[in-house]
Amino acid sequence: MSSQKGQNAAYQKCINPKCGAEFDTADVLFECPRCGDLLDCRYNWDKIAVPKKMSDFAKRWATRDNPLDFSGVWRFRELLNFCEDKFKASIGEGQTILQQNDEVGKYVNKKAGSLYLQYEGLNPSGSFKDNGMTAAFSHAKLVGTKTCACASTGNTSASMALYAHSCGLKAIVFIGSGKIAFGKLSQSMDYGAKTIQILGDFDDCMRQVQDVCRELKLYLLNSLNPFRLEGQKTIIYRVIEQLGWQVPDWIVVPGGNLGNSSAFGKAFLELKELGLIERVPRIAIVNAAGANTLTELVNDRKLFWNDGMVNEEIVDKYYADLTARNFRAHTIATAIEISRPVNLNKCLRTIDVCNGVVLAVTDEEIKDAKAVIGKFGLGCEPASAASVAGLKNLVAKGTIGPDERVVCILTGHLLKDPNLTVDYHTKKEGLFSNPPIEVPNDLDQIIKLLK
Repeated sequence: MSSQKGQNAAYQKCINPKCGAEFDTADVLFECPRCGDLLDCRYNWDKIAVPKKMSDFAKRWATRDNPLDFSGVWRFRELLNFCEDKFKASIGEGQTILQQNDEVGKYVNKKAGSLYLQYEGLNPSGSFKDNGMTAAFSHAKLVGTKTCACASTGNTSASMALYAHSCGLKAIVFIGSGKIAFGKLSQSMDYGAKTIQILGDFDDCMRQVQDVCRELKLYLLNSLNPFRLEGQKTIIYRVIEQLGWQVPDWIVVPGGNLGNSSAFGKAFLELKELGLIERVPRIAIVNAAGANTLTELVNDRKLFWNDGMVNEEIVDKYYADLTARNFRAHTIATAIEISRPVNLNKCLRTIDVCNGVVLAVTDEEIKDAKAVIGKFGLGCEPASAASVAGLKNLVAKGTIGPDERVVCILTGHLLKDPNLTVDYHTKKEGLFSNPPIEVPNDLDQIIKLLK
């Protein structure tokens, strides 16, 4: 391992300013080997032919018969230029939509024309994870790995298994007991991954998979992997693209393991540095009340980025208390059912860069928001709806103005967790339940009902 900052277009760098160690992109790392902190993928921009304006990327629509230009990740490849094109893995990810939705806007008390929903459920595996996996698997091909692994609440395993199949790699998935939606688990099994079920929750799986990857030299595909987050930056590029190359006033995103929020902050930081945007929007990160680590650390215990000098003592004490109480995260939004988010420090950087806010919403608020989103055009998984539930709270508090332009990130497809949707409607669990109506097997009765 050696510093490559001055030699190559891309390199890896520890985010801890006390360390700042640098490594080649050919090194397979998911943590800094010197201090154990998180790693960034960094760039020598003077060695990369970055377009002078964001709208220049639109030219690639004319050559979308090229798989890399068709990809909603790789058509922005100069902004994540860590490997040659021959290594890039793509199965058509990033064909997503940004929908302006006034009906959902009414639900959250936003003015007409001001709310947009970025729907990542249209990705090949049905979630935003494909943006990161196409990048991480490109790096895996670069370094010649044969076997990859991840811990998952569902979407990560589905996406990893799909891309592993596409790239000819073996895939191993670690899941917790009863902590995964069957719609997601079915994908990883169908795509051929070996599934290991741990008697524990996601945080237990996350610890185990890291140890296994260290011991067996497997390639880790969780968002500790810095190249995964490079792919997830492109969600922001597509938002800007679909807004006519303008940035919104706010991005609202679910929390969880904090990979998306971390990637978004890095995206805005780099775009501003390159002069491709004039201003950085604000960000709101929304957790479930039953998995609200970030909310408590930031809002209650005053944990800040502090130029990278994060007060780890605050985090250690908080996690020690979780352990002492035997606390386990619990929410119907299984994709964000995480109490020890691995990207915490990178997320703190995003909050600093984007003047961000953090909040938690209840499961009931998530379910109602999900039903409203579905009623007005986009079926999403529960964790996705946390963004809209959070926006409703922020508008009510006056944090977000009714006329400010807001983009809520919808991270996954409705069919990721269909059981929750069916239960909400058939069991009349909320204000927007739409249960089937029983009627006798009689034509007159049916017609009478429908009049």
